Amino acid sequence: MRHSLPSFKQLLRALPLLAGSLLFTQAYAGDNPQWQQTLEKAKGQTVYFNAWGGSPEINAYLVWAGQELAREYQVKLVQVKVDDIAQSVSQLLANKQAGKHSGGPIDLLWVNGENFKALKEQGLLGAPFTRELPNMALVDGALPVSEDFTVPVEGLEAPWGIGQLNLMVNGEEVKQLPTSAAALLAWTKAHPGRFTYPKPPQFHGSSFLKQILLELTPDPAPLYREATDAEFIRITAPLWAWLDELHPALWRKGKLFPTSAAETAQSAVQNGTLPPSVMAVAMAKGALTNSHFLAIPFNANARAGAKVVANFLLSPAAQARKAEPAFWGDPSVLRADTLPASQQPVPALRFKAVAEPHPSWQLRLEAAWAERYGH
Repeated sequence: MRHSLPSFKQLLRALPLLAGSLLFTQAYAGDNPQWQQTLEKAKGQTVYFNAWGGSPEINAYLVWAGQELAREYQVKLVQVKVDDIAQSVSQLLANKQAGKHSGGPIDLLWVNGENFKALKEQGLLGAPFTRELPNMALVDGALPVSEDFTVPVEGLEAPWGIGQLNLMVNGEEVKQLPTSAAALLAWTKAHPGRFTYPKPPQFHGSSFLKQILLELTPDPAPLYREATDAEFIRITAPLWAWLDELHPALWRKGKLFPTSAAETAQSAVQNGTLPPSVMAVAMAKGALTNSHFLAIPFNANARAGAKVVANFLLSPAAQARKAEPAFWGDPSVLRADTLPASQQPVPALRFKAVAEPHPSWQLRLEAAWAERYGH
């Protein structure tokens, strides 16, 4: 039986609590002959950028970026909108198995987590490239940009933004803000039908599972290494018990889940989707925090153009615009002193940070969740 899913606006009017995500001057290159050669080679190239296409704000931001790239560098940026970047990973793997080692259909990928791990392990990325980008010198090294969900980046992807998981809470209706798993469960049971989270494996839904797992795990050390069958069963048992209690009190009694939570509380308030009383609330132990990246496949047709796009997206102008809630609200990965003073962008880390677990935990969590609750 098919269900008609509500729009994001309809959902937020009905729910005072929703699990969502907050995510998440060009460096001087005149004396860099190698970069000048890259700029020359990139002129006239078309860069096919596979990126999640589920947010109108992000899509509009990439349209703006494409206009700037065409004007400044004579590079054409084409966003290839995908529902899940895992589809692109599968496409690249098929290319490699078929011996298509050049002229590939994907020049740039928006990626992190288990998809980066798969790309790296399968040899689906080109040579390390980030040292070639002049704007990498502006990146804030104190941010979590050298590892991607515990997997070393090693120059194979350039940081693009920072995300921290939060709840979107209507402060007019929720007087005691739930900042722990126990408090969230108690509030939901006391207010049935007024909270929900996106359906895994949608990114924010899977992130919610990891956030609660971290909340309920006294010793998180095993979460930062490859999951074993025995450890997974033992460590996730409290999570499934918690969800078993939560689901009957969820919106639609946990029988139907929203398919996206793409908008941040701050940007959604500013663009009128949410009322001003809605705020971003993180868990007291810390918000699940990760970086998202740009990667170039092994068989990219426009490798020079992809480097120019990645470098532009790391420019202060592009990063400052991205951080503006009116355009996206995704925090910058650059040092604050490199950004335009007039922009006053959102700080990269708004909440105490908790690092992402090893990617193997997410894959197992998604499969186990689907087996328990996905039908």
